[in-house]
Amino acid sequence: MLRRKRITTVHPFLRLFTTVNPPATLEFNSSLQRLRVRPTHHHLEQFLSSLYNYPTNHSSQTYATFFHACALLHRLDIGQDIHNHMLFHNPNAAQELYTINHLVNMYAKCGNLECARQLFDQMPHRNIVSWTSLISGYAQYGRTNQCFSLFSSMLAHYRPNDFSYASVFSVCDSSRGRQVHAVALKTGFDTCVYVGNGLIAMYSRNSSMDGCDEAWKVFNVMEFLNLVSWNTMIAWFQMRGQGDKAMGFFSVMHRYSLGFNRATLVSVLSSLFGMDEIDFSWGLQGCFQLHCVSVKTGFILDVGIVTALLKAYSILGGELRDCYKLFLEMSGSQDLVLWTEIIVAFSERDPTKAIILFGQLRREGLSLDSYAFSIALKACAGLVTDRNALMVHCEVIKSGFMDTVVLGNALIHAYARCGSISQAKQVFEEMRYRDIISWNSMLKAYALHGKANEALRLFRKMDVKPDATTFVSLLSACSHAGRVEEGIKIFDAMFEKHGIVPQLDHYACIVDIVGRAGHFFQAEKIIKEMPMLPDYVVWSAFLGACRKHRESGLAQIVASRLKELDPENSLAYVLMSNVHCSANSFNEAGHLRKQMRRLGVKKQPGLSWTEVGGLVHEFASGGLQHPDRKAIYTNLEDFVKELKHSGYIPETTSSLHDIEDEQKEEQLYYHSEKLALIYALQDASKSPSSCSAIKIIKNIRICLDCHNFMKLSSKLIEREIIVRDSNRFHHFKNGVCSCNDYW
Repeated sequence: MLRRKRITTVHPFLRLFTTVNPPATLEFNSSLQRLRVRPTHHHLEQFLSSLYNYPTNHSSQTYATFFHACALLHRLDIGQDIHNHMLFHNPNAAQELYTINHLVNMYAKCGNLECARQLFDQMPHRNIVSWTSLISGYAQYGRTNQCFSLFSSMLAHYRPNDFSYASVFSVCDSSRGRQVHAVALKTGFDTCVYVGNGLIAMYSRNSSMDGCDEAWKVFNVMEFLNLVSWNTMIAWFQMRGQGDKAMGFFSVMHRYSLGFNRATLVSVLSSLFGMDEIDFSWGLQGCFQLHCVSVKTGFILDVGIVTALLKAYSILGGELRDCYKLFLEMSGSQDLVLWTEIIVAFSERDPTKAIILFGQLRREGLSLDSYAFSIALKACAGLVTDRNALMVHCEVIKSGFMDTVVLGNALIHAYARCGSISQAKQVFEEMRYRDIISWNSMLKAYALHGKANEALRLFRKMDVKPDATTFVSLLSACSHAGRVEEGIKIFDAMFEKHGIVPQLDHYACIVDIVGRAGHFFQAEKIIKEMPMLPDYVVWSAFLGACRKHRESGLAQIVASRLKELDPENSLAYVLMSNVHCSANSFNEAGHLRKQMRRLGVKKQPGLSWTEVGGLVHEFASGGLQHPDRKAIYTNLEDFVKELKHSGYIPETTSSLHDIEDEQKEEQLYYHSEKLALIYALQDASKSPSSCSAIKIIKNIRICLDCHNFMKLSSKLIEREIIVRDSNRFHHFKNGVCSCNDYW
């Protein structure tokens, strides 16, 4: 009776140990066998149930089997109670090496490393299994120092086995890994496939610290290779940005029928878009080949493979419809990761569709994480208004993620890109925790909206150490506001006060600052004294300054540099053509256009977008594709007449064709941002109470004539007009622009 009473206080299930029922022996042995072969939580419970009618004096083998199952299933709670039961009912078993090894292993695998170490230290006798069990536990939970120390201590008593080598390699850094590698060579274990795989993984993980490709050397000398060996090498190539080698390895595996698995395909697919210099054409071809292999082998039914394929197609510039088709083919098996990846694919190229998909994801009932929300906010940043950003913001608050720094940063970016700088500021000020990205995001927001004073004040309040991105934002703010002296001081202070070496982005900013202010000699001097070769961005900043001040001779030299760096980019041709047209050198401009056609260089068409009635409308110059073009033309004609009475004079120098002034004026009227404004005003006339700002996005820089047009329009209609061009925001209000006509 006393025994039964004690047992019930240990664990509810342990009452089963107290009842003797010999006929249940068969059932007990059956449950025990299932635990040995393939333990599950269900089998574990069945085994406990079968103990009701079995004698309480169990063998050490039975306890060992039980501890082994608990280790595999991570059932520390039951394992601890069985440990107590063993100590009470069969203390002799607790002294047997076989049982104690399983007990140490159970505690180690379940994460109770302190208890495992205590048992290990109390063992009167140990063998290689005892040492390896604790070493593997330390490795599993990332206890690098303890793992390496215990492995070193073991060498005085036992020769390591392949499992102990593999365990210690999994947590070693380069220095310790080399030491263990030397031991493996001395003991002859370097030829073991498991040790070799561990070595490849260790050197791959620490490859940035090694001067040579040790992982490749180990792979080459291994006598026997298995799938893990090949997968580890492919993963190594992926980490190093060597997609061509990863693809080559996979081709060899496929050619010689070596077999592959899910991990192989995911690594190879990831390597295609992880290269330092991506060859998009080659990458898409490889992606298509892997897609075919996936279909033939049935891996296309695996949601992880489809996610990797979708991501590869998206990053490599594949068609969005192909990505969407892949996504739809997984209907019924789409998990949160796949949903997030399809939203990522659309977020930059079709943000409206991305938001629609995000709405569908919310209705799926999946539990959204912070990454899903951050991607939705990234899509919002590409839209005209902040309507969708506000919607996602509400969902973030409802889901309890408001204190997540990543989402706070994403909200600042989204609101700023949608023209709502006040909302971005509010989010920043309400953040409980801020990191360097938070500060940089707000600085960049101020720069984008031409608020240099606010950016400089915020910089002085920073409570974290600034980084290189901080100074890009500050220099951009000074550039947009024409703050030359402050910009030069900030550039000089980067290294002198903050120890940050200026990089290409910083040089592009300072060249833009001094160049657009007309200090060409100083800009040229900065470029010549750069410690690295100027890139395309630096030269294009200088060319933009030449265009602004109509320095055709210097512009010609700079344009030639740009053509050398990127012959297929239209920027140099377009800016140089603008310089010629501004100087009435239309023949020169015509020669440039012919040269572009001959070389196959295509100019990016000027497009504008505005949101009306919850829908985004696109306008090209001329507006010929818009279904309401007739009404737009009529209203535009009337509006221009009214605007001329307010002082509007078309800036015909913005026209890039050698035609009569009257034709130039007419051509200017149909610029895409003007059409977008008229269409937005048409909708406003249906609801006269509307007084919110009209927001327009333009994919290239706004021209001088359109800038003047918007200024006067804002005064005429008594509404704010916000235009986001390729470079910055322009807030037009009461006939004045926030840029102070400096852009």
